[in-house]
Amino acid sequence: MGAFGHPPVWCGDTEDLTQETTQLTDIRGLVEPYLADEHLELDDLELSGHGRGRVLRVIVDGDGVDLGRLSELSRGLARLLDDAPSLQDPYQLEVSSPGLERKLRRPSHFQKSVGREVVVKVSRPDHNRTVRGRLTDAGDSTFTVESDDEAVSIGYDDVITAKTVFRWEKAPKPGHKETR
Repeated sequence: MGAFGHPPVWCGDTEDLTQETTQLTDIRGLVEPYLADEHLELDDLELSGHGRGRVLRVIVDGDGVDLGRLSELSRGLARLLDDAPSLQDPYQLEVSSPGLERKLRRPSHFQKSVGREVVVKVSRPDHNRTVRGRLTDAGDSTFTVESDDEAVSIGYDDVITAKTVFRWEKAPKPGHKETR
């Protein structure tokens, strides 16, 4: 099953999907302890592409994650993963932070994002729906999004995709007082 209980979309051989899932589990087992020693958290892990175009994305979260720290982590993770038996095929390593607009895939992602604006695509038996608003609560099995006209409780199993939304606030013109 994919994120939130939905089967993953896969156009290749199911044996390849099983192999990729096993690879990600193996990689997670190597990366999480390394990041814990660095006082960071593995936020997400993605393996995409095929052949020489394959990319391993390691998304880390924690205090002090800046460009210099990401560069150091990239070098350390590259050394660690070079010997990983599950990664013998060529791949490109990308190490980054979740960023301003982050994908929400696990309940912990939603819990860290309470108070932020989100957009969620939801699968319901009668139709699919997109919900936009402020994430006001996130529990173990459901979360709540409040828009201007309603509060919607959504089960994680009903989520197709979800992400936070960053809005640039328009700054007042210099020399002009802001009116309210």
